[in-house]
Amino acid sequence: MTPAQRGESRFAIIASIVANVAIAITKFVVAAIARSTAMLAEGVHSLSNCFDGALLLLGQYRAKRPPDESHPFGYGREVYFWSLIVAIVFFALGAGVAIYEGILHVLSPEPLGNPKWSYIVLGASAIFDGSSFVIGFHQFRREAHGRSSWTTVRRSKNPALFSVVLEDTADLTGLTLAFLGIFLGHTLGLPWLDGVASIAIGLVIAAVAVVMLIETHGLLIGEPARSELMTSVRERAAREPGVERVAGSSSLHIGPEEIVVVLDLVFAADAGAVDVMRGAAAIREDLRREHPDVSRVLFEPVAVEATGSAQRPR
Repeated sequence: MTPAQRGESRFAIIASIVANVAIAITKFVVAAIARSTAMLAEGVHSLSNCFDGALLLLGQYRAKRPPDESHPFGYGREVYFWSLIVAIVFFALGAGVAIYEGILHVLSPEPLGNPKWSYIVLGASAIFDGSSFVIGFHQFRREAHGRSSWTTVRRSKNPALFSVVLEDTADLTGLTLAFLGIFLGHTLGLPWLDGVASIAIGLVIAAVAVVMLIETHGLLIGEPARSELMTSVRERAAREPGVERVAGSSSLHIGPEEIVVVLDLVFAADAGAVDVMRGAAAIREDLRREHPDVSRVLFEPVAVEATGSAQRPR
């Protein structure tokens, strides 16, 4: 990710926070006036999005700290940790409250108030959330490189980016459900439908939160670099004079833009120590230039036995 793309990612998060602060306050006020549980659920939903955005920014800020003795590979995984907290907050605060309040309203429905203000707020929220979604989705599609949205979520190493898009998608879906619950509840004279809409909103939030939990969990415990990058890494190493072949390779994301690569190299039998050091330095320099996300390149020398097979030294 380039510096410009990192700036766009932060801008997408900030835009989402600003939109949700204004929307949450308005939804709570209108929920009290219209006595709408669906609108209350939407208010809680927007409030949880505010906390989530703040936590994502915190994670990005803490991840920038340079390596030190206690964390020699840096703090890149701070992003993954705080993204996991975001998913938990989204699930507990957003989904939990919406489903709980919806069940209460279905069991003990109360007459609905004037829906006029609810419709106005839902329309305004759709504009703000839609704008935030467009900003986040634009950055998200730039990372997709032609892949489908679902594949991009599955393969993305930047949880801050797909979290914003998933939350905004849940926002727009929730607004639609809230509108249907309020409209049908008034039109059909069935106030409990407002509670059903709140439960449906909670289930949508829960589904998105589960996706975020699964994806962030995978990143937190460690995922390799994409296969295309590793193919390029192996090809570059194999081209180095003195390298007979690449016996193996592995990688690990220690942050959205930080990858550790380990190469098992078989050097020619007549290659001296100086040749090996120069070759390793050249490979490392080229890889960092071609792939800025590769922050560390480690080399594992491989011994060649008399049979010609290569083994790692024990």
